[in-house]
Amino acid sequence: MSPPGSFGPLLVWGGFALVLLGLLVWSGALGWFGRLPGDIRIERESVRVYVPLASMLVVSVGFSLLLYLIRRFLG
Repeated sequence: MSPPGSFGPLLVWGGFALVLLGLLVWSGALGWFGRLPGDIRIERESVRVYVPLASMLVVSVGFSLLLYLIRRFLG
């Protein structure tokens, strides 16, 4: 039996989530990511500029929600 607050189960769940995310990316299910309205893309013949503002906002909200849920239920 592991002591309370053990890091092991959290590491296993994190690995599972990472594998699931990898499978989603590999299958193309996240093809919309990076093409949201609000992502700035400038393409000229000599330069390409890509600023994923909306995509990074989605990532930030997702991580914030994840950390909130971890703190709420584990700490």
